[in-house]
Amino acid sequence: MQRTANPCKPVRFRPRPPFFVMIKNLTLTDFRNHISCRVETDGRHNVIITGPNGAGKTAIIEAVSMLGGDRGMRGAPMSDIARFDGTGGFSVFATLSDDTDVCVYFNSGDANRHAKIDGDNATIGELGNLLRIIWLTPREDRIFVDGTTDRRAFFDRLAAGFDSAHSGRVARLAKLLSERAGALKNNADAHWLDALDAQIAATSVAIAAARIQYAGEINFFLSDYAVSVTGMVESMILKTNAANAEREYLEYLKQNRTLVYDKMVLDGVNKSDFGVFNKKLNLPANLTSTGQQKTTLIALILAHAKLVFIKTGHEPIILLDEAAAHLDADARKNLFHSLAMANAQVWATGLDADVFRDVADATFVACLGGEIKI
Repeated sequence: MQRTANPCKPVRFRPRPPFFVMIKNLTLTDFRNHISCRVETDGRHNVIITGPNGAGKTAIIEAVSMLGGDRGMRGAPMSDIARFDGTGGFSVFATLSDDTDVCVYFNSGDANRHAKIDGDNATIGELGNLLRIIWLTPREDRIFVDGTTDRRAFFDRLAAGFDSAHSGRVARLAKLLSERAGALKNNADAHWLDALDAQIAATSVAIAAARIQYAGEINFFLSDYAVSVTGMVESMILKTNAANAEREYLEYLKQNRTLVYDKMVLDGVNKSDFGVFNKKLNLPANLTSTGQQKTTLIALILAHAKLVFIKTGHEPIILLDEAAAHLDADARKNLFHSLAMANAQVWATGLDADVFRDVADATFVACLGGEIKI
């Protein structure tokens, strides 16, 4: 006789264990100014890379940033990353704490980078399912006061931390918009434009929905700040729902098929903006001081690390270039302690190792002109 479960007895589900995946070791070949170097993290949560200017500290964490499926924190062309006196190719290889091997490499004469997972060919996007990487560099120190493009890109990278498909959608939209502009310039057939507009509308709504979701979820982990996203498509979704927003935006696209001075003028998620409000000061972040903006960024990174861990079970990897900038000793100590409590592996760079001596659970790496000493 087949046994059935007692409908009156609650079923206990055993949760899946979290994936504490960190980088165990990193090997660079012909990357920037590094001919070959290897970094062993010893399983530590904090990897502190120190050395003089021009020694290649930032290049190391840039290499780490490429293992998350992104173009890297500088967004440079692959040919520019290859060591200047090399043959034009490079590789970034890492062994993770679960013994998975991941690799990103580029060959001279090939416009694209490639990936391998455990020695097998993989797509770049698949790397994002293994490692969730976000970075904070001196460039991000100005995201609240500079233009919307960098700010939007920063928050899109955050959103992709637990929605790995988000970056692909954003890249796809940029390609579709470029194709649409070309079609308009060449007086393309209306049926072709209809097909393009349908894809743009669907992709735009998916991007806007992911942004709205991210803003709502990260706010749960922020006590002194509030993140918001504004834009045409986001407003359409919030006013009704995603399905209606897609139809409404598609109609907008069909009504706007003209060029102005040979350029396509189009509103949408490519024009959306993110804002952060400082509740303690009762001011938007862009009206606060430089030090307060840095504190706001750190709070965002801490909240993001907690969110990624809760949503995905992955420990995010956080890259901090010039981590000591604008922070005193207590602030640095609190930052690394908070990041450790938030379940994150941190790779940080700085000029002076003594500045980081109070950082616990750390491996110190001395970078001297492309040479590594641990």
